[in-house]
Amino acid sequence: MKKQNKGNIGSLFDDFLAEEGILEECEERAIKELLAMQIDQAMRAEGLSKAQMARRMRTSRPALDRLLDATNTSVTLHTLQRAAAAVGKRLRLELIEVR
Repeated sequence: MKKQNKGNIGSLFDDFLAEEGILEECEERAIKELLAMQIDQAMRAEGLSKAQMARRMRTSRPALDRLLDATNTSVTLHTLQRAAAAVGKRLRLELIEVR
């Protein structure tokens, strides 16, 4: 493992995950967990049940369950945009520099 400055714990952890070959998988899961949590919070703020949310998204309840499942990382941008719109939000993505 590469030695880093003391203050860069995140970098050391990223290095460890990369060495184990699971960095990408962990990042995907973390992103999906964050998105699922934000959608769930927005639904609660709007007082929406899963059935109501699915109707607003024009999708099925099982499809919404997959969207809210943090372990299911195979979600489309289209689905994320529909979920955001259903709770009065917009989806914003950005690319960031890699160290």
